[in-house]
Amino acid sequence: MMKILILNGPNLNLLGKREPGIYGNQSMEEYLGTLRQRVDGYEIEYYQSNHEGDIIDKLHQVGFDSNYVGIVLNAGAYTHTSLAIADAISAIKVPVIEVHISNVHAREQVRHHSMISAVCRGVIAGFGMNSYNLAINAFINN
Repeated sequence: MMKILILNGPNLNLLGKREPGIYGNQSMEEYLGTLRQRVDGYEIEYYQSNHEGDIIDKLHQVGFDSNYVGIVLNAGAYTHTSLAIADAISAIKVPVIEVHISNVHAREQVRHHSMISAVCRGVIAGFGMNSYNLAINAFINN
């Protein structure tokens, strides 16, 4: 079975608790159940870390595995700061779609620039938790 990895960065372990006006009331674990039911024929894996090196290690681990059709990456605040994550994405073969739950362009100026967008297949932002579903559909229907 082909796989898709959802890879979340810092503070996204607090989904459902952290700033519900921005990120909603649903935890990632709750949403994963719904998401996995929508996707037939693909295994959806999930990994979250608050540590930049762990995110890079996971990209390296999955990024050359032909069983993966894509990586859905919400790098959290590392989106705006991490050249190291951008370099890791550039180095791997499995395509990456950058996602954001909120519309980062409607938020603070510092969130308007992404260090990783240029090395990702695409960017999806502002659709709440459905941003993950949209990215997965892009991999499946492409």
